[in-house]
Amino acid sequence: MRKTIFKKLEAQGLIANYNRLRKNLPPRLPDRVYIWDETLREGVETPTVFLTYVEKVKLAKLLDEAGVSIITVGFPALSDEEKSTVRRIANEGFQQASIAASARATRSDVNACLDCGVKEVVIFTPFNGLNLQYRLKMSKEQVLKNTVECIEHAKRHGVTVNFALEDASRTPLPDILQIFEAAVKAGADRLVIADTVGFLRPLSLRYLVSHVRDGLQQVLGKDVTLSIHCHNDFGLATANTLAAVEEGVAYVHTCLVGFGERAGVAPLEEVVAALELLYDIDTGVDMKKLYRLAQQAEKSFALPIQFHKPIVGENAFSYEVDEHVEGMLAHPLLFEPFPPEMVERETQFYIGRTGGRRLVEKRLEMAGIKATPWQIDDIVRRIRGLQESLDKGGTQMTFYQIKKLMKELRRGLTEEDFWHIVEQVTKQKPKIPQQPLLEAKES
Repeated sequence: MRKTIFKKLEAQGLIANYNRLRKNLPPRLPDRVYIWDETLREGVETPTVFLTYVEKVKLAKLLDEAGVSIITVGFPALSDEEKSTVRRIANEGFQQASIAASARATRSDVNACLDCGVKEVVIFTPFNGLNLQYRLKMSKEQVLKNTVECIEHAKRHGVTVNFALEDASRTPLPDILQIFEAAVKAGADRLVIADTVGFLRPLSLRYLVSHVRDGLQQVLGKDVTLSIHCHNDFGLATANTLAAVEEGVAYVHTCLVGFGERAGVAPLEEVVAALELLYDIDTGVDMKKLYRLAQQAEKSFALPIQFHKPIVGENAFSYEVDEHVEGMLAHPLLFEPFPPEMVERETQFYIGRTGGRRLVEKRLEMAGIKATPWQIDDIVRRIRGLQESLDKGGTQMTFYQIKKLMKELRRGLTEEDFWHIVEQVTKQKPKIPQQPLLEAKES
């Protein structure tokens, strides 16, 4: 359907599709892109979010049913509870997806993943000066040694090993090539380039990916499977993910609705829809399941989806302007980039304060009601009157009450709660701390 509907309009000379111009088709586009979802690892890093085991399993099962290729289900070394959860999910049985777990470049972290029975391990570490000096407090040689040892250890246990370079987008190219080369020689099956703070522009991302790809090909004498992990701090996660695909990257990290640390990461539904409809690339994901996935994520995370969110937001296929409504009634694709049925959505029309007559006429016609022009005018006038009588101040008050309640739900641990717990455990009365409130997460 996605191919024929647009090609038909092109063939009739009704639209132009610049995405299909030969000059606009990057030569390295892969035939297939594999969706690697991180909702249960990266997504739950959204501040104050906590998912129950049942919620995690339900999301994982839905992702599997939708056709996601790889699902990272957690970070076993985080706690005994997390390890138990990852082990139970890995044993649930999945039809299509390969189940992965994350580990720092330490043997104990890797062993925690192996104990869970996952098929894939994602070993991650940063390698630039900022992280070496202030976070790891280690030398390059130490990080290289740990990385190689952990990859070799994991490979000996027969799992697929992915090596993710954190903050790769701010790491000098020679250092990236150095640690990636070591990782491949140690047995890493895939390499993940992480734009950890969402720092790159799409053209810069393409530059980085192409130079990493070509540099590794030169030193190793073979092509290496690359993956991309893009954060959304500047709202560029989807664009950067697509830029990586244009350079041949076939494994892309996503999270449902773009949830994740800070501003989140590339939203699964945006990446899939763009690849399928704008690039005509198969992702293996059933687009009809995208909206249901987003709705389940919203429910589980207890975080509302933005109304204007692409693909899955309430307003994504909604119209109020009279001229647009009339156009949509004539031909839906006049103002829609693709039929909402592709993602199990429906077009919604609203009667605004300055229009609505054509929509009223159409609704009456569909209902088999014959009305005179005067009657239609009266119906429109009464609808507008109801809208104009709405108390805007009351609406705003209700909105801010809801917003306040959402903040309360996300408050976490207060400063008073924190120091009360400290006093109970240490039997010492604290001095007033000169620190901001401590926000606590349950996972």
